[in-house]
Amino acid sequence: MVSGSLKCAAALARIGLVTLGVTSGLSVQAAVFGGVEFPGGASSFADSLVSYDPTYGGTAGPDAAYQTPLNALGAPTGSSDTGFVTLGQGGRIVLKFTDNSLTGSGSSALDLWVFEVGPDVEDTFVDISKDGLNWFAVGKVFGATAGIDIDAYGFNALDKFSYIRLTDDPAEGQTGAGGSVGADIDAVGAISSAPPVTTVPEPGSLALAALALLGIGLSRRYGA
Repeated sequence: MVSGSLKCAAALARIGLVTLGVTSGLSVQAAVFGGVEFPGGASSFADSLVSYDPTYGGTAGPDAAYQTPLNALGAPTGSSDTGFVTLGQGGRIVLKFTDNSLTGSGSSALDLWVFEVGPDVEDTFVDISKDGLNWFAVGKVFGATAGIDIDAYGFNALDKFSYIRLTDDPAEGQTGAGGSVGADIDAVGAISSAPPVTTVPEPGSLALAALALLGIGLSRRYGA
């Protein structure tokens, strides 16, 4: 009977592996946003807000009407009237990719794209992080819609980043407080996109799950 339980656990582990293979191999419909093709389609964009501080640069920030950080999530709207969040002079926002992650392309192709709208073109410093604690500066985007090649900063297709931090360059564009001072962020997308870091369990986790199922089976068999 014990050998039967072992076979059952092994079979469950194999099923888990097959399921993961099917899931990770699902095709995604590519889509074009703002003239830029995203192989991962709508799922390429940051979709979770971590923090927003329009007064980070030391000013009173933009008008309240422009302080809606959730507007930076998802695919770009392309609107300079609604659907964006203003950072404020020197202000900052931190976003997270939850259903994908940013990765390198292994070439000089652009990997990350920032959609900035509004009448005033303003620069934004960009940092990326794998864990939300340790950050890596990857230059800045120079207003409007612009991209960054993270491979140029020493990363590649083996690196996966879940977090992006955008900080307005206080020396560019409108200064002071009020209005829509600071960069107006519509969306942030990963052109080079990979599955999220925590989606696929490691093989060791599957083995532990199989052993746990085996333990349950033995407990029931011997009345423990």
